[in-house]
Amino acid sequence: MARPAPDAAPDPAGTAVVLGAGGVTGIAWSVGVATGLAEAGVDLRAADLFVGTSAGAFVGAYLTSDIPLREWYARQLAPEPGPAPPVTPRVVAAARFGVLAWTLLTSGTSRRFGARLGALARRARTVSERDRLAVLGRSLPAAWPDPRLRVTAVAADTGEFAVFGPDSGVPLVAAVAASSAVPTVFPPTTLRGRPYLDGGVRSPANADLAAGYPRVVVLAPLRWGFGVLAAPARQVRALRERGAAVTLVTPDRAARAAFGGNSLDTRGRAPAARAGRRQGLAAAARVGPL
Repeated sequence: MARPAPDAAPDPAGTAVVLGAGGVTGIAWSVGVATGLAEAGVDLRAADLFVGTSAGAFVGAYLTSDIPLREWYARQLAPEPGPAPPVTPRVVAAARFGVLAWTLLTSGTSRRFGARLGALARRARTVSERDRLAVLGRSLPAAWPDPRLRVTAVAADTGEFAVFGPDSGVPLVAAVAASSAVPTVFPPTTLRGRPYLDGGVRSPANADLAAGYPRVVVLAPLRWGFGVLAAPARQVRALRERGAAVTLVTPDRAARAAFGGNSLDTRGRAPAARAGRRQGLAAAARVGPL
């Protein structure tokens, strides 16, 4: 069994930053929001805990690295090297969504949902795990950059939820690959002998991991959720009921338009980053200094 990162006691005066799922455009938007906040004097990098899920796992690695945020933002604006990657046909995307929705509606628990998606993911024909790790290794820090980072994933064989960090014995690139292994799109990632799926299979944000922190900032590129898939807003309400001051930032209408119809299409990355930066500048007063 994979060893999750140990739960550190929340800082009674600390701030947690939760970074949610959302594909390529979600990464770009979240980096843009963080950049806009920083330009307005709100530095998310000063937080005491970072929880990254799927796209948010990438952003968490970026925010806790030594590379300046403005450089990560510039990378979102840069054109994709080489030819544009193929875009999933709409009919295929619709079929995938239909399978996801049916599986979600007919799964009684989050763990059951994860296990059923895991079975589908392990049968799907995708790029190899080795090739995907090689690609991600070129865009991520080589090692865990900071002990404050936690990355979520779901075991493909049992649906069990797991959290990985610097003390988990799992390399950063592998943890991020697992956290962003969208079922049937990317292969499950093997961590300590077990296959793992996208952490967004449990929740697009997994904001409940910030429980105990008095201040929480949630950047959630994906706002939806229903049934056993907990929406970010539902988790935010639960945190507030426990006394936390929580700021939830989700894409506005302009940002959603910038995303386009496919969150994995790199052509939406630059527009999403710019839209996120505008939102970050506007949200700074609401977030407040960390």
